[in-house]
Amino acid sequence: MTTIAQAEPVWVTVGVDTHRDLHVAGARDQLGRRIGTTLIPTTPTGYQQLLDWARHLGEITAFGIEGTGCYGAGLARYLRGMGYRVIEVNRPDRATRRRKGKSDPVDADAAARTVQAGDQTGTPKAGTGTVEMLRVLRVARQTALKARTQATNALRALLVTAPAELREQLRGLSKTILPRAAAALDPGPGRLGSPTAATMLAMRSLGQRHAALTAEISALETQINRLLTKHATSLLAQFGVGPDSASALLLAAGDNPQRLHSEAAFAALCGASPVEASSGKTSRHRLNRGGDRQANAALYRIVIVRLRWHQPTKDYMARRIAEGKTTKEAIRCLKRYVAREVFTVLNQMSKVDQAATA
Repeated sequence: MTTIAQAEPVWVTVGVDTHRDLHVAGARDQLGRRIGTTLIPTTPTGYQQLLDWARHLGEITAFGIEGTGCYGAGLARYLRGMGYRVIEVNRPDRATRRRKGKSDPVDADAAARTVQAGDQTGTPKAGTGTVEMLRVLRVARQTALKARTQATNALRALLVTAPAELREQLRGLSKTILPRAAAALDPGPGRLGSPTAATMLAMRSLGQRHAALTAEISALETQINRLLTKHATSLLAQFGVGPDSASALLLAAGDNPQRLHSEAAFAALCGASPVEASSGKTSRHRLNRGGDRQANAALYRIVIVRLRWHQPTKDYMARRIAEGKTTKEAIRCLKRYVAREVFTVLNQMSKVDQAATA
């Protein structure tokens, strides 16, 4: 009797080094051997080419993608939509790059190797729901705020060097009244005949720009508040949580907060968890300077509001101070507590959303 040996199936792990126009992918089998490299355009057709290429190599176990919040966002969404496991991979550290060099195929292979080693297990943000809507609206709002501040600063700078009669007319106006007064200036008809007329025209342009940006910011904030009121009522109901803080915390968690396996993971994501810094006989923890700094700032704002108006928070602060902690240390403890509270609310919201779409 003759036994025919069956070929072992090949299990493929794909790493992707992402760029704006082209992605480079490298594949390894279950034994860690390199089995291929390919280059694809950053289009739906290119994403399908990558998938066909990987399927031709064997059974796909996972994709490790760099920059899932930037250049790799489209590919990550596509692969997740096709039902594949996608893992967010950080770029190789500097020591590795100094030792092994830098090239796109090397980085792609490093991403695949990292996934196989289990060094990276993070699930990228889905980017397909309300949180993604909030993110893009906040980007537009933040850039409009920055532009409005620049217009205000330019107005003040022009006022410093303006001709005396114009400077005396506008001197002493607040930063809210000055743009309106500048927008109403009339340099006169025809060609500009003096520095005063030119300065008035420049200041009127900046004042009108300020007014347009203010209207734009107001419209964006209205849409952001509508989304939060509709989808994050329970988060807004927490003491001290306003629209800006709520949207920052939602952005940190993403449209799929279930990707965070515990409240400790969410606290670390927000930079609100202590980092161990022990060595030898010294056992201590230090401040976490990583994580999402906007989410960390949101936690801080919530704590400050509660310290002013929330009696249980005041009592907690007094107890911690009595135990010998400094005010900063007590605030860090409170931020950790708020992160735990927010994580519970986000999980409840996620369960409600899943039930509604089931």
